[in-house]
Amino acid sequence: MEHVVEMKNVSKTLNGFSVHNMNLAVKQGFVTGFIGANGAGKSTTIKMMMNLLKPDDGEVKLFGLDYRTHEKAIKERIGFVYDGNVFYEGLNVKDIKRIVGPAYKSWDDALFHRYVERFELPLNKAIKTFSKGMQMKASLAIALSHHAELIIMDEPTAGLDPIFRRELLDLLQELMLDGRRTIFFSTHITTDLDRIADYIAFIQNGEIVFNQSIHDVAENYALVKGGVELLDRDTEKAFVRIHRASTGFEALTDNIGAVKETFGNTVVIERASLEDIMYYLKGEKQHV
Repeated sequence: MEHVVEMKNVSKTLNGFSVHNMNLAVKQGFVTGFIGANGAGKSTTIKMMMNLLKPDDGEVKLFGLDYRTHEKAIKERIGFVYDGNVFYEGLNVKDIKRIVGPAYKSWDDALFHRYVERFELPLNKAIKTFSKGMQMKASLAIALSHHAELIIMDEPTAGLDPIFRRELLDLLQELMLDGRRTIFFSTHITTDLDRIADYIAFIQNGEIVFNQSIHDVAENYALVKGGVELLDRDTEKAFVRIHRASTGFEALTDNIGAVKETFGNTVVIERASLEDIMYYLKGEKQHV
């Protein structure tokens, strides 16, 4: 099985927003970062992955199975970590384990208690008294304790302090060492993905702009800087979008080879961060 998640020609319209004809594949055994601005369609896509929303058109498969006939089998193999508390606020961690544990055939009580100890989670305090970071740790402990093969994380680091964000990323790297897990990590904090992502899927206005390895993103996209006198109708074709200023221009390209052939040594070519790419592609649809 090469792909853990396959979405083919998926469309969904909800409250005036639409995901359009989405084709998205998530490779087994890797970390895929799912990026896009707030409101781009990340949460809608994840809800369809989780069968919390049903697509209007298209096909969603996880582990090669569809939800119509294999919903329980699919959800046995998924762990979900959300930006915020998904449990009843009056429950404590011990109560949550007692309720959630029996739902999974592969629930591992010893593993759960190891994560509770590692995360320093109080067993008897109500979830509503937890900080955002502690709530996220509780969700992660639950997700990991039934040996989930696919961990779906929706904005897990939003609102967390930098130290805990780094601890979380270190933990995720550790989880990937055995090669058995797949992580789908949705975020608008693109710097979190520089350290852990193998693939990047970028969604904008409900459409997938690209789904590439982090290596290919670095190879294809770059920032180019030079004098505005170098720009004309022909040379501008090398760029996705251009920002002009009195001191010169800065532009994003998705074809570094074409820039080198067109401009030679008259421009400066720099690595484009994921944040740069998101910023420059805002509003662009021609490079889907």
